[in-house]
Amino acid sequence: MGFFKFFSKEKKATLDKGLERTKTGIFDKISRALAGKKEIDDDFLDNLEEIFITSDVGVDTTLKIIERLQNRAKRDKYLNSSELNKWLVEEVTNLLSENNNGDEAADDFSIPSDHHPHVIMVVGVNGVGKTTTIGKLAMQFKNSGKKVMLGAADTFRAAAVEQLDIWGQRAGVPVVKQKLGADPASVAFDTLQSAKANDVDVVLIDTAGRLHNKKGLMDELTKIKNVMKKIVPDAPHEVLLVLDGSTGQNAFEQARQFVAATQVSQLAITKLDGTAKGGVVIGISDQFKIPVKYIGLGEGINDLQVFNKQEFVESLFSQR
Repeated sequence: MGFFKFFSKEKKATLDKGLERTKTGIFDKISRALAGKKEIDDDFLDNLEEIFITSDVGVDTTLKIIERLQNRAKRDKYLNSSELNKWLVEEVTNLLSENNNGDEAADDFSIPSDHHPHVIMVVGVNGVGKTTTIGKLAMQFKNSGKKVMLGAADTFRAAAVEQLDIWGQRAGVPVVKQKLGADPASVAFDTLQSAKANDVDVVLIDTAGRLHNKKGLMDELTKIKNVMKKIVPDAPHEVLLVLDGSTGQNAFEQARQFVAATQVSQLAITKLDGTAKGGVVIGISDQFKIPVKYIGLGEGINDLQVFNKQEFVESLFSQR
């Protein structure tokens, strides 16, 4: 019990530290906007709207939050800034839960037990931390007792294969690869074939990080999926889109293009520790109705966390 309590505190400390710049950008501005206020009036709500939008929560999601606060103010008497923080935590958490059908991700790196191997196809543009996220996931899955294999299906960049190879060595897991420029679907096929032969629990397939025309992207990802199904009929079990949280609105646009090109089922939002744009997690989760499964809060292996809505929102609006 003591270990798990310690780990929970350590995880919370990492979350608080990783969101520090966003917390400063949001919480401090809210505190200044509230100074001298005895009620939640239109002037304060206008300021709050600007704070959220400049933190890349997004216009549509911001308006939803403002409307919820207005309705809450009509029902409940506003007391002080602590009360407002409590309202924000409750309303934003409820908004995210409703958009994701109320489903909560497991609070660890577990996988479903109803398919073997569990296949995760990872998509996203170059530079968002896609390969690094795959490597960290491989280490977390292995540390949780799973047998893991990686597939280097981003065959258009030598650096992508080399980077995945390095992560494979760090994690002590095999990497299936072919020569530069090989057919990505062929790599995925070989990976799943090897995974089945070696009784692997989790397979992570890296894909090309290019945002070429939507049809080309769709065709390539569809081909990879179809070829994998020849080995594992219901693969992939997850399509994980990796987004760079520090790019703000650009992350929204990338999400829009990948959602149009393939059936994205989960999101990983990285690089939140180096930005004041952490509100993008709320906006993207709300706008695309796709669960955020992982968040990246730094370079360390344990800085990749399973996303917990309640903990994230509480950290964002907590008084320091």
